[in-house]
Amino acid sequence: MRPGLDVMRALCAAIGNPHEKFKAIHVAGTNGKGAVCAFLSAALSSLDNTARVCRYTSPHLVKINERFVIDALPASDEALAKCANIVQGAIKSSVGKAGSGAELEETTFFEALTAMAYLLFADIEPDYAILECGLGGRLDATNICSSELSIITKIGLDHCDWLGGSIESIAAEKAGIIKSGVPVVLAKNDEAVKSVVAARARALGSPFYYAPDIANESELPSCLPLGGAFNRENAVTALAALRVLSKLGRVGQVNLHSCFANARWPGRFDRVGCFLMDGAHNPPAAEALSAALREKFPGLKLPLVAGFCADKDAQAVLTTLAPLVSKGFAVKTNNQRSLSAQDVASVMEISGIPSEPCASLAEAMEKSREGVSDSVPTLVTGSLFLVGEALNLLLATSLGGTSSVIDPSELLRGT
Repeated sequence: MRPGLDVMRALCAAIGNPHEKFKAIHVAGTNGKGAVCAFLSAALSSLDNTARVCRYTSPHLVKINERFVIDALPASDEALAKCANIVQGAIKSSVGKAGSGAELEETTFFEALTAMAYLLFADIEPDYAILECGLGGRLDATNICSSELSIITKIGLDHCDWLGGSIESIAAEKAGIIKSGVPVVLAKNDEAVKSVVAARARALGSPFYYAPDIANESELPSCLPLGGAFNRENAVTALAALRVLSKLGRVGQVNLHSCFANARWPGRFDRVGCFLMDGAHNPPAAEALSAALREKFPGLKLPLVAGFCADKDAQAVLTTLAPLVSKGFAVKTNNQRSLSAQDVASVMEISGIPSEPCASLAEAMEKSREGVSDSVPTLVTGSLFLVGEALNLLLATSLGGTSSVIDPSELLRGT
């Protein structure tokens, strides 16, 4: 991880500046980015079934192709290999050379994937290209794009070591995606966030739209394909974005009863057999998850399987969830930044959750189902990396129980 745009600009110059060949809908924020991207891509496809709609998000859960979605399907291995070879060739050709291209030796994994997305999308010439920031906004690898609309979702305290320790400093980093004269839509946020983003928009002469001012939850269908009250808020943000695109003459009238129907965003308040997956890894996400659990399972306490990266506020997340948890099973994720299972168990105990460290995720998931009715799911949370591991396990085993019939193509469909 290395915030900064110099290497990204040099890499894209070496491969023909593909990012300049299409206009993007650029999405930043702490929570809800992926869901807003999913709602938008579904809506844009439904408004015009001949439109080419591309989407680049991160991280992936089961297979890297999930990050690159073209017309509701993950990019093929062949298409990604072609782009990877071009990017890798540009990096290798710079090795040992002095001058403007030498810094390509420092290209990060995310920068390389972002360059691949630019190549892939430029070749397709999409009607709409949706790009999700990886970290922050101002110095994120995606921020060299040419955008037609900027969207900033819910902002909270996360990645404070990179983005600053206050809500205002984080908002300023996210607002760094706003381009001169390009409209920006801000999701419902604290006044402090609204003030920072609106000021940045004014400074750049960019039309500013506050989502709650131009879209309302009461307009949405009573049932959305993505569960949880927080996703209704994300849908409002997506609806506001569609209305701004309509002002720009980019989309026609929106049919609210059908435009979001095909939205898919696996691993986020996602019931798979006897397991409820949600990648809540920061305090605002935990609060949203807690509210969704109270609404969906009133009065119930759920078994919990959790693992965290060491740079996350695991105690704040677990303290928020503790009143809704019967017992916790602690695991180490497969990420190199992960806390150990024993460390997670210790934090669970401090947070008021009876805990048991487990040697593997499979063991934790199996133990969590002992003596538990199928109507009471196990909550798997704390990290999207952990959710991805769990989905892989469920695809490979019968852990999900008899009610779990999992189609990998559905998990990866990406509408």
